[in-house]
Amino acid sequence: MAATKPGPAMSSGPAGGRLRGWRLAGLVLMLLLGVFPVLTSVLDLAADARTGLPSDHAGTFTALAGTSWPHAQAAAPGMARYITLLERGYALHELTFALLFMVIVAVPFRRGQRWAWWAAWIVMIADLGYTFTFGAHDHVILARSLAVDAALAVLLLAHVPEFFSRSLPSQETVPW
Repeated sequence: MAATKPGPAMSSGPAGGRLRGWRLAGLVLMLLLGVFPVLTSVLDLAADARTGLPSDHAGTFTALAGTSWPHAQAAAPGMARYITLLERGYALHELTFALLFMVIVAVPFRRGQRWAWWAAWIVMIADLGYTFTFGAHDHVILARSLAVDAALAVLLLAHVPEFFSRSLPSQETVPW
């Protein structure tokens, strides 16, 4: 670990300790936000295997298809299998982004590497895609997803001073 001069996010003394504490709290909260899509992806994959469609997507399916999922499975089993295949692919896509986000936050973001701050925003594409794809037809999903999207944006913006108030990335890491 190379020695660095204390900057705004690394000053010594009580203020520096508070900043490190807030930084750690922000990192932990971002990792927790990353756990949600991991968990929902795993639950969606389990639901896909069990019923062919996650229960939280049933409202969107009914709104768009004009029929319930069980009715669609009985009336058009080939189409239902295709939708299940798409659901499985979507869940794996969401799981991939969630795991990638968690690795970026846990390693290069925690180390203060500026590129990781920018890369952490990429998960917002997947998050907003989910929010407006499913949330447009289900107000419960919309509210919950927007809350998570907003929390992630706030947490990333809270780290702006750490990443952009100095010319070189810090070599100091949060001690955990």
